[in-house]
Amino acid sequence: MVKFENVTKTFGSTTALKGVSFAIKSGEFVFIIGPSGAGKSTLIKLILREISPTDGLIKVKENNLQEITKKNLPEYRKKIGMVFQDFKLLFDRTVFENVALALRVSGEKEEEISRKVENILELVSLKDRMDFFPSQLSGGELQRICLARAVVGEPEIIIADEPTGNLDLGTARQIVNLLKKINETGKTVIMATHNFEIVNLLNQRVIELNKGKIVSDKEKGKYHLA
Repeated sequence: MVKFENVTKTFGSTTALKGVSFAIKSGEFVFIIGPSGAGKSTLIKLILREISPTDGLIKVKENNLQEITKKNLPEYRKKIGMVFQDFKLLFDRTVFENVALALRVSGEKEEEISRKVENILELVSLKDRMDFFPSQLSGGELQRICLARAVVGEPEIIIADEPTGNLDLGTARQIVNLLKKINETGKTVIMATHNFEIVNLLNQRVIELNKGKIVSDKEKGKYHLA
């Protein structure tokens, strides 16, 4: 599903990733962990093709990312749902409108949009809040909107970039359990985090980065953080 082969990314004299190689299978749940500056955000931007590697090969499913043209990028990115730490919601739109936006941009019929949005809001337990505005909701509810928005277009991969960074531990657990629930529907989930308690809670595969290199890649059941 996602394959990095000896990937290096430099920004001027700074090396963000160096010789990184790994493969993530379809349907896996994988944590990407490491301290600030380890290379987590660079790795995510490379998967999204927001930036290109300085050296090495990246493949997502059948796509060699180096060969995707600017014209074809929007179609490629439809395969990926993004969940951000800072929500990136439109605060002048309701919950329903925020989740429906990408479907409307894609030209889906309103009847189909309503069906999909209501179903996904049911999944994240926000159907009774669909006419609320973001300012009326808690941080955990806002992150659940982001999850709904990421999933509603039925992408194959969900990438969550520090989605629990602004949440208390109890709420963070709810969000990660929802991600696991989404993963169990067959979606590949890649979550970047520095929250060790959450990593241990789910007991999934962990790829650890430090100073741009993979220092550990361990399957679930084998990773224990101090």
